[in-house]
Amino acid sequence: MKTPDCIRIGTRGSKLAHWQAEWIAQQIREQNIDVELVTITTQGDQNVSGSVGALGSTGIFTKEIQRALLENQIDLAVHSLKDLPTDPVDGIFLVAVPKRVACMDVLLSQNNCTLHQLPSESRIGTGSIRRQSQVLFLRNDVCVLDIRGNVETRIGKLKNGDYDAIVLARAGLERLGLEQHISYEFTIDEMLPAVGQGALGLETRCDDERVQQCVRSLDHPPSHQAVLAERALLAHLRGGCLAPIGAWGRVDDEGHLQLDAVVLDAVGTKRLTSSQQGSAQSAIAVGEKAAKELLKQGAASLIDTARDTESQNDN
Repeated sequence: MKTPDCIRIGTRGSKLAHWQAEWIAQQIREQNIDVELVTITTQGDQNVSGSVGALGSTGIFTKEIQRALLENQIDLAVHSLKDLPTDPVDGIFLVAVPKRVACMDVLLSQNNCTLHQLPSESRIGTGSIRRQSQVLFLRNDVCVLDIRGNVETRIGKLKNGDYDAIVLARAGLERLGLEQHISYEFTIDEMLPAVGQGALGLETRCDDERVQQCVRSLDHPPSHQAVLAERALLAHLRGGCLAPIGAWGRVDDEGHLQLDAVVLDAVGTKRLTSSQQGSAQSAIAVGEKAAKELLKQGAASLIDTARDTESQNDN
């Protein structure tokens, strides 16, 4: 039962999602506020067979949590920001982005091999077309296969020999204390992360000033501005969370924003890039400028082709 001053935090049911929600909860408790975690099953959690792309490209891990927020079943939603669509939802406000952790992708492999040491025809598991495209751009002689499940499930499939290697986000492994499984960390030149990867997004109802006041102190402005630029890029490209688009924004101590972005085709034969700079206060404009440059290079056709390829693979 919710007490009058208790904040109910909505989260997915995975171990990683609960870790993230509990981490936020602990910081709120330090303000002498009671917190309750509410587990919500999303579409992406219910459908664990087939590729993520088959479920659609918008909010498969966030819609149900946002609905619970709007229906006053919870007061605060904690999302992995890379899962949160860029289209706004009436009545909901992204109030804070806590300090971002490592956003790079890593390889976990049999025999602790790096990507370049893997034999030809090695089976590499990933549920992300962005990762698939960038792996194939680097190694077109390997086989990239779909993989589903939480972090622990995917590591188990690797250990069981279902794959020779898998690609995961460093952030999730670090949060779960599983970084000892990492064989190789991709460089920025090799693989740009997903938009918002390594960051959390905290959403409240627009009219809930009480919760917003509690949560604003958790915001880290440099991280927030960096992901604003990335999300503006994604929104302008109309790519969706599952498109072969990578981006990395960062703000230095002087308030300068650097944004690097990439768009690929599904099989990693074509790769378009853009690098833009600006002030942190102009984050959205920087993201849109990068998107416009990529569109001039032909990004729209690569994104559409990747969508078609994903659709064909699921039929």
